[in-house]
Amino acid sequence: MKIAILPGDGIGTEIVAQAVRVLGCLDLKFETETAAVGGAAYEAHGHPLPEATLKLAKEADAVLFGAVGDWKYDKLERALRPEQAILGLRKNLGLFANFRPAICYEQLTHASSLKPELVAGLDILIIRELTGDIYFGQPRGRREAPDGAFKGAPEAFDTMRYSRPEIERIAHVAFQAARKRNRKVTSVDKANVLETFQFWKDVVTEVHAQYPDVELEHMYVDNAAMQLVKAPKKFDVLVTGNMFGDILSDEAAMLTGSIGMLPSASLNEFGRGLYEPSHGSAPDIAGKDLANPLATILSVAMMLRFSLNQPEAADRIESAVRSVLAAGVRTADIWSDGCTKVGTRAMGDAVVAALSGTTTKIITKS
Repeated sequence: MKIAILPGDGIGTEIVAQAVRVLGCLDLKFETETAAVGGAAYEAHGHPLPEATLKLAKEADAVLFGAVGDWKYDKLERALRPEQAILGLRKNLGLFANFRPAICYEQLTHASSLKPELVAGLDILIIRELTGDIYFGQPRGRREAPDGAFKGAPEAFDTMRYSRPEIERIAHVAFQAARKRNRKVTSVDKANVLETFQFWKDVVTEVHAQYPDVELEHMYVDNAAMQLVKAPKKFDVLVTGNMFGDILSDEAAMLTGSIGMLPSASLNEFGRGLYEPSHGSAPDIAGKDLANPLATILSVAMMLRFSLNQPEAADRIESAVRSVLAAGVRTADIWSDGCTKVGTRAMGDAVVAALSGTTTKIITKS
């Protein structure tokens, strides 16, 4: 089994280092190869996604990805910005289905931005279509407005597009995932305003006919955003487009206590995938031993389960994380009174110790 390790920028190098340590604790044989991506790749090779990095990702059974981006690259032309690396990987690897579970662990209910009674036992799955929508639609660009109230003025434009096959395949993924959970899918759209999402709603409804054992409800995205903070446990599986999924999954992250707890998996039709934390590169805390590595470690568990066919190893990692949280070990983003505050490395130490059945001295972070 070959794993491509792409740490990226900012805290990406720190959190991926801890995830790789966790991988090394398992009684499994992996071939790993590390390559530059994002800003680090631009500095070394003049492009955020060099051909060698893309080739490695295509050859691997799975990709473990950190994070990309830094404010210092904001003045680069868009094609050379670090974020283009992740978009390029999604497109070139055909990673159309993004799984973002939002689970509020019992020990973190008080770290959530909502009342404990609203999030206790929360376990929802957001499935985001990843290769279509306004992020990739053409045409796009800048021009002089050809019509309208401000004809002749400079304007920018993007195109929202979805084809029937794109919607059908993500709908199948959602209904199949729901069958393994609580058999309920909420399809999130904006069909009352956007023709693209009226089409989305129609196609999802047609696909649903093949899954009579699964409940389907349709919900406008603004209402879905409200319900996520009003009654989040009413949801089971949410399926939506690229842009809405991007926004809603970050909102759901805060229900769990911190975006530092949210793993993700992006899969293609063959089950190969890219695994990454849902958060970004956080350049403001990079190199300070402050980042929470648990989302990346939990992404490794998803990688073992979905792409490497090692569900028992995935269970071991998730159990180790639960035991560390039960022991009161916390990074700053999830810390509360009475808990032990630790840094990135010490949190990795704690998970490694839990996996190996040993104890480790926890160095408290001041």
